[in-house]
Amino acid sequence: MYKLNLRVSALFFALTLLVSFSTNTEAVEVDSKIPSYSKVSGVSGNVNSVGSDTMNNLMALWCEGFAKYYPNVKCQIEGKGSSTAPPALIEGISTFGPMSRAMKSKEVDAFEKAFGYKPTQMPTSIDTLAVYVNKDNPVDCMSIKQVDAVFSKNRTCGGANDIATWGNAGLSGQWASKPISVFGRNSASGTYGYFKEKALCKGDYKDSVKEQPGSASVVQGITEDAFSIGYSGIGYKTSGVKAISLSKGDGSCAEPNLANVVSGKYPLGRYLYLYVNKKPNQELDPLRKEFLKYILSQEGQKIVIKDGYLPLTAEKVSELRALIGG
Repeated sequence: MYKLNLRVSALFFALTLLVSFSTNTEAVEVDSKIPSYSKVSGVSGNVNSVGSDTMNNLMALWCEGFAKYYPNVKCQIEGKGSSTAPPALIEGISTFGPMSRAMKSKEVDAFEKAFGYKPTQMPTSIDTLAVYVNKDNPVDCMSIKQVDAVFSKNRTCGGANDIATWGNAGLSGQWASKPISVFGRNSASGTYGYFKEKALCKGDYKDSVKEQPGSASVVQGITEDAFSIGYSGIGYKTSGVKAISLSKGDGSCAEPNLANVVSGKYPLGRYLYLYVNKKPNQELDPLRKEFLKYILSQEGQKIVIKDGYLPLTAEKVSELRALIGG
């Protein structure tokens, strides 16, 4: 049904939630006011997605679900990082540009120079960027200052001392003398840039950070190394790792869940975007329009939850459907 190519601001939500939600992400449900998807005629063609590795699974699942309505639609997904999305859109080799961060001003400028108008930004879902440790690690919470002191050489967030061992991070006994092995993403990743800005206060990563080509690779590395730490989207959580709580400043610890992201207690919440080349005052072609409508439907948002992310509110969906004429 689809082909998966394996070459593959903290977000402060000004959302008025009209839904109730649990502090447990597994209990989150799609807002009942979001419409179900209805099949239309005349949809076929190829969906080419180039961009975020974080959104690889989401794009594959959305494509699989969409192809059930339209068997003549084929998908190819390439996820090498968010920074690959803007040039692919500009060169016309992608239908959609998934990004785990907003486009930078220079990326928007390059697109506008090519087409004379800005790209259309479509939030699709909400991600909590998690800091992971091995499942056997006793650490349950760290402050942003501590996270910065683990990952960054500058400690721009205000930490007084470098944190290089688990003893420096507050553990005792057999853990105290163990060096911290640090995993992260490569510089092409939107997750790399977002974490640098929000968790490192725009400081520089340590040279010792083991850069990985994908989100799953980060989680796998932490699973195999008991003394490691790393960051990745919450949708990549497995039984081998633990997503720790985080605190802002000297505040209380907050788990990476919907309630804490929306309230601002958890400091690493963000939208996951699809970017599309849409001419102003012109409708999208049926393939792109219906694919976006599918994402912004009950079915599409249930896939968001299935993949471990958080759904949009009905208000946000209504706003976005109006943007695409749906």
